[in-house]
Amino acid sequence: MELTSAEQFQQKWITPFFTIWTGQAFSLLGSRLVQFALIWWITKTTGSATALATATLVGLVPDVILGPVVGALVDRWNRRLTMILADSIIALAVVILAILFWFGKVQLWHVYVLMFFRSVAGTFHYTSMSASTSLMVPKEHLARVQGINQLLGGGLNILAAPLGALALAALPMQVILAIDVVTAALAIGPLLFIAVPQPTRKSAVAPGGEGKTSVWQDLAIGWRYVTSWTGLVIIGLMATIVNLLLTPAFSLAPILVTKHFGGQAMELAWIESALGIGVMVGGLTLSIWGGFRRRILTTLLGLFLMGSGLIVVGLAPSSMFWLAVGAFWVAGFANPICNGPLMAVVQATVAPEMQGRVFTLIGSFASAMSPLGLLIAGPLADKVGVSSWFLVGGLACILMALGSLFIPAVLHFEDGRIPPQSAEGELSVPVTTLGDV
Repeated sequence: MELTSAEQFQQKWITPFFTIWTGQAFSLLGSRLVQFALIWWITKTTGSATALATATLVGLVPDVILGPVVGALVDRWNRRLTMILADSIIALAVVILAILFWFGKVQLWHVYVLMFFRSVAGTFHYTSMSASTSLMVPKEHLARVQGINQLLGGGLNILAAPLGALALAALPMQVILAIDVVTAALAIGPLLFIAVPQPTRKSAVAPGGEGKTSVWQDLAIGWRYVTSWTGLVIIGLMATIVNLLLTPAFSLAPILVTKHFGGQAMELAWIESALGIGVMVGGLTLSIWGGFRRRILTTLLGLFLMGSGLIVVGLAPSSMFWLAVGAFWVAGFANPICNGPLMAVVQATVAPEMQGRVFTLIGSFASAMSPLGLLIAGPLADKVGVSSWFLVGGLACILMALGSLFIPAVLHFEDGRIPPQSAEGELSVPVTTLGDV
């Protein structure tokens, strides 16, 4: 199916896009299932919190450190081929690990290496798919597609753990790993036959006029693109603050259940289920509704609702566990309402040839705050109680949502960007606007 330009693709986008999307959905399910199985294997094999923390760190490092370089490369390379190569590398790494399990030769460091390669390849794949979506989907449908993505994420959060546990009970590890290979093949298949539109890359000349720009010069151009756009900088800072405060809050949920509410594993399961179901309902709502015409207002509404839910969690007395469960549902519901339209706005507004760099630059800074937040939150929560961290996170969300209503650069973010005057030898990126969409 040769739909080589964005205009051609978008004329009949639904079938080719959702054919690719369905393959990606199966691949994500396989990846989540295998990730659960590997984490459980590490837990049972080592019984070490340090080993689990190392596994988390191995998964974060590529996104934080390599993310900006990945974005620059994605903007230079063919995005369809990048996705095919990324999925193929993941499948190959999983096959090698499955062979090691088959012969009983696997060691902990082998699993770490697999997780590292999966994370690197996953960063390439996610960035390529995110940056390509704006070329495949008409702008007026981007928010709905993001709602469907959020719905998928919530569903996977609910399904992956029980399916992983069921697989562990019935299958040897090498067979579980084979599931990931099969689902990766399902993701690669459609990409072999459907041409993904490629952005028109502007000819960028290196300083001094000698040849084309290098990857590092492209990265510098991306940095200037982001920092010269006030609204984008503010939104990036807001995402960083959210990650700094909310990642630790949700990570501390088990402590909230045991120490504040006096609950056990079943109570924690109720909270996680409420959160996951909330995400699914929020994603479904967004996919049907599409949000306000000015999509940034939908994002701010979601941020306000999420903050309200977290404040209720923080204020809930120890005798009102079910109030906290309901509040977690609200926070889960608000998550796609907040994130979906924001992703759609960025996809619709940022120049297509810059999206790889923009996504990874903002994502790297935001993700880098998660480990810092975890380091701060643990000792602080031990001193003042876990509930206080939910309260602080919720208040920060509400203040950012309300404060943004008085910041024109945020409210009018989706109206486009005025690029700076281009210096000699620098790339001047044209404005991308939404008009009346």
